[in-house]
Amino acid sequence: TDAFTLSGDDPEGVFPAVLGHEGGGIVVEVGEGVTSLKPADHVIPLYTAECGECKFCKSGKTNLCQAVRATQGKGLMPDGTTRFSYNGEPIYHYMGTSTFSEYTVCAEISLAKVNPQAPLDKVCLLGCGVTTGIGAVHNTAKVKPGDSVAVFG
Repeated sequence: TDAFTLSGDDPEGVFPAVLGHEGGGIVVEVGEGVTSLKPADHVIPLYTAECGECKFCKSGKTNLCQAVRATQGKGLMPDGTTRFSYNGEPIYHYMGTSTFSEYTVCAEISLAKVNPQAPLDKVCLLGCGVTTGIGAVHNTAKVKPGDSVAVFG
């Protein structure tokens, strides 16, 4: 995904940007109004945010949540700003996560708490790779017990 955006073929690729859409980390600080997270929480970023309030989230179709869609594709936070800059010039966010950095800034609804005992270098895959694979198996290919499956790539 990141390589596709970097290639210039991604219509939502905005540059310059901090790429990266899978990760795991520890909350350092939280902004005003943040209620579900606190410093020291272990988290994974979600490139598909879940507000929990819209019709999609309430129907279980959280992958269709529109809470951050309008700004995320423009490389911005939900409030329409970017938190990154270099020499006073804006650097854009990527998929609401920007994980190819030592520190990043994410919207509260773009983070999920994980067990602090879980190794971050393993749970980071839950944010995209694992969920995309499981979705492909169950929803697209509709694999059932006993089916033969080949995985390439």
